[in-house]
Amino acid sequence: MTHLIDLVRNGGAFVVVLGILVFVHELGHYLAARSQGMHVEAFSIGFGPKIFGWTDRVGTLWKVSWLPLGGYVKLHGQERPEDVAPEVRAAWKPGRTFHGKSVGSRAIVIAAGPIANFLLATVLFSALFMAIGRPVPTAGPVVGDVSVGSAGEKAGLLAGDRIEIIDGTPILSFEDLRRVVSGKPGQTVALSVRRGGEVRSIPATIDSRKIADGGAVGVLGVRGATEYQPVGPLQAIATGAEQTWTVSVATLQGLGQMLSGSRTTDELSGPLGIAQLSGQVAQLGIISLISFIAVLSVNLGLINLFPIPVLDGGYLVIYAAEAIRGRPLPQRLQEYGFRAGFALLAGLFVFATWNDLSRLGLFRWVSGLIG
Repeated sequence: MTHLIDLVRNGGAFVVVLGILVFVHELGHYLAARSQGMHVEAFSIGFGPKIFGWTDRVGTLWKVSWLPLGGYVKLHGQERPEDVAPEVRAAWKPGRTFHGKSVGSRAIVIAAGPIANFLLATVLFSALFMAIGRPVPTAGPVVGDVSVGSAGEKAGLLAGDRIEIIDGTPILSFEDLRRVVSGKPGQTVALSVRRGGEVRSIPATIDSRKIADGGAVGVLGVRGATEYQPVGPLQAIATGAEQTWTVSVATLQGLGQMLSGSRTTDELSGPLGIAQLSGQVAQLGIISLISFIAVLSVNLGLINLFPIPVLDGGYLVIYAAEAIRGRPLPQRLQEYGFRAGFALLAGLFVFATWNDLSRLGLFRWVSGLIG
């Protein structure tokens, strides 16, 4: 029964989180298309058969579909003229089609989706800073929270504990704590902890985490405490934009480390992992959920800007080439690019889902059955 409740909670949170992100992304495409004089035939959240929908006064069908794994905006005349029958072209609205517009207008419409995701992240971060203040790390190695099942939880560490010494090494900051712990994977250490004015000696066996080069680092499973400083509206907006930039850079750095081999790709998550994390974050409260949505929005914006055909970034590369050449790229070249892009994304999806299933313990369970 507990697993069923977790499944429903995680699935519900995932649908809400993904629905918000997809709606904002597609709304960016929709508003940009309208601004460029294009007719939008349909705006769908989800794929497949329609659950419900309505047609607005300008002829756009707004609908929610059964498969909640994305969405789309159907632009009028989005197909290339040579790919449709003459009777279909005859029904197109003159001057309102996607391919009837300049390459610059088409690029604006495509770029507007990722831009909308970055704006959403900035708005959410700014709202959090206005509501609760700007987070500032607490001075000194004070525990903010302890991860479930971690070495810190097993040792009995609590939020508010100040870790002053590890195996005789003084700890003056949380960076000191990370540095000392990372060099002791699998070892049992003595922690000198100040709790409520009393100093306690607590033994802890450090968790071991594998890294890409085959080595291991120690992990205690605790995070530093955070204080919140009040900020005004303008400063909150500036800090929100800065936070969006910081998350973007950190994400790209993480991907770069994975490509270079200095960071394991086991951290990649697919829909299952995101659904599980959505449920866990939702349990922590609305503030954590808003922050989670903002971070995912940045990731969605970045992913869509990758220069891979079938993604927004791939289309932008194609339009840039068209602008430089003065004519579209050869159709055969575009088709090969789309096939390669689809194959790459399908491979990444399978790999990320494999990681999700591994973390969920499916393969250990199957091995146990076979054994």
